[in-house]
Amino acid sequence: MNSSSDANQSGSPPFCLLGAVGYSRSLDTCVLEVVVILFLTVLIIAGNLVVIFVFHCAPLLHHHTTSHFIQTMAYADLLVGVSCVVPSLSLLHYLKGLNEELTCKAFGYMVSVLKSVSMASLACISVDRYIAITRPLSYATLVTPCRLRACIVLIWVYSALVFLPSFFGWGKPGYHGDIFKWCAVSWKTNPGFSAFIVALLYAPAALTVCFTYGSIFRICRQHTREITQRRARFSSQMEGDKGQRGERCEGCPDKRYAMVLFRITSVFYVLWMPYILYFLLESAGLYHHKVASFLTTWLAISNSFCNCLIYSLSNSVFRKGLGRLFSPLFPSCLGCVDAKKAPGPDP
Repeated sequence: MNSSSDANQSGSPPFCLLGAVGYSRSLDTCVLEVVVILFLTVLIIAGNLVVIFVFHCAPLLHHHTTSHFIQTMAYADLLVGVSCVVPSLSLLHYLKGLNEELTCKAFGYMVSVLKSVSMASLACISVDRYIAITRPLSYATLVTPCRLRACIVLIWVYSALVFLPSFFGWGKPGYHGDIFKWCAVSWKTNPGFSAFIVALLYAPAALTVCFTYGSIFRICRQHTREITQRRARFSSQMEGDKGQRGERCEGCPDKRYAMVLFRITSVFYVLWMPYILYFLLESAGLYHHKVASFLTTWLAISNSFCNCLIYSLSNSVFRKGLGRLFSPLFPSCLGCVDAKKAPGPDP
């Protein structure tokens, strides 16, 4: 009897969040989940390594203090990519000797803390840009290197403390560990803990971002309107026209940089909103589905790759640093570009 029951247990398919659709009997694993997680892992690690190396190779990117927060996000996202190796190895049956409960708790806690660091960093970036635009004269005295380092340390400590009660049995921080059967079946969400996370993390970060960027774009629109009116009023005067052109160009870099940061923040919340909504619905007992849990969770984690993509498309200084980073690999292509840009011989 025992041998037959053991045979039945050994012949049963492993636990898969996507059900029988993603299970391969020949490989005895959840192939679809492994492919999605490994693909995102490679993208996240490669993309954030590029961001980190480009920031070290492009000194002009350190002109803004927000570069320190962006590098903090890059390191946090890189650690997210490295930690995603754990569920991949588990699905490939390489972690059979580890305690499943402890492993899934540690993985879920780590990813939750790292994504909280990214969310808090985005809120600090918006506050930094708000101070730079509303108080440009006193910005250097308000935002000092010492305060900047203290703020980054506070972000990491606060993120670690917010999710710490989950280790002591008060709720579940998220669904990142649901690849493990114990996390998906035995570790339940708690409405009180979910409200605690929303009140201390999600809501303050979202409200801060909405208020600061709303104020920034309102001020930029007001300045643009005033410049246009002044230019129309004094268009007949040559010196006045030059002065207004200089004033317009002075506001352009801050506005363009704020737009790049706004795109990063918008993409972050667009990818995280389905996860947050599902987290609230599931905690309240209104909706529960394993496939929705997997898709919303890994859609939110995929944001860790998006910063590199947005920077490469939006920031010319980042693109120059990227070209300098890869110049040893493609010297011939860069030589052709330089030859095209070089002026012709003097007659």
